[in-house]
Amino acid sequence: MSQSHPASFFAPPHPSERRTAQRHAWLRAQGLDFARAEAIPGDASGRRYWRLPADGLILMDAAPPEDPLPFLRVQRRFLRLGLRVPRVHGAHLGQGFLLLEDLGSRDLKAALDAGEDPDTWMAQAMTIIIDLQAGSRRQNPRPPLPSFDAAHIGTELSLFRDWYLARHLGLVLGPETQTRLHSCFARLTVNALREPQTWVHRDFHARNLICLEDGELGVLDFQDAVRGPVSYDLASLLWDRYWDWGKQRRRDWAIRFHQTAQRRGLPLRGQGDFLRDLGRMGLQRNLKILGIFCRLAYRDGKEEYLQFLPRFRAYVWEAMKADPELRPYQADFAPWISSPCVP
Repeated sequence: MSQSHPASFFAPPHPSERRTAQRHAWLRAQGLDFARAEAIPGDASGRRYWRLPADGLILMDAAPPEDPLPFLRVQRRFLRLGLRVPRVHGAHLGQGFLLLEDLGSRDLKAALDAGEDPDTWMAQAMTIIIDLQAGSRRQNPRPPLPSFDAAHIGTELSLFRDWYLARHLGLVLGPETQTRLHSCFARLTVNALREPQTWVHRDFHARNLICLEDGELGVLDFQDAVRGPVSYDLASLLWDRYWDWGKQRRRDWAIRFHQTAQRRGLPLRGQGDFLRDLGRMGLQRNLKILGIFCRLAYRDGKEEYLQFLPRFRAYVWEAMKADPELRPYQADFAPWISSPCVP
């Protein structure tokens, strides 16, 4: 008499189990033991990381649809410019595994949380941006970095409309409001495209800067680098999710950046134009971030990102009030951004 079995008895391994088996097997082939690995808290991407403390290495698991190739391409370019990025000690592009140099676990956020001098660290971080921009003028890589073009900017700004306005606030915009919002987005897009273009890290903030033992800063999470506006990385650094440095301090740092970059021969616009461009770039990026954080919360279940919305709403409203050319949009943005009733 035949004996029946539960369907699960013959079920294939779950995809996560197959991925775990691949990870363990690949590490064994490198002479490493995953049993000693320590998981590193994840970021907003689909990549996962483990620290191998005994070996001084980091395992990056970029399972499909993630692709480690952009990381490798940018890593080589940044390394040639003298930036302190992790060296690659092993790779399996087909499976999406990389073995990277471990630069350490103490990031710039930790240093600032410990009360270390922000002026010293911010000066060093701004120098890295300038080094990247100055070095990129001497490079002509193939393939070139992707361009931060109008389509790319539009995709970023649509996150604010689709995930912050529509999903988070539950708004359905009327035709006239949609037209004004599109006009605001178009103004920000034109401004970004008329800035001098350079290499852009694109996620240049305190959690992606590692305080090295020699006092320098290492750079992480650069795989999404593009060719784009000269003010983009500085905007990422100055409008931070963890600290609101205040308008005057941001302005002082921006002026210092502008002066240093000009001394290095970078083709920046005059100081007034640069500060205006920086404010608009910060606005564009902070609108995008409001959308991204809402998408992470509602699509990916990462509700902890909602705690940062008030800070970025304040950044957006500050920029709207500071720029005379953006004042026509204040009446629309006020109930979305500055009202005390906004969730």
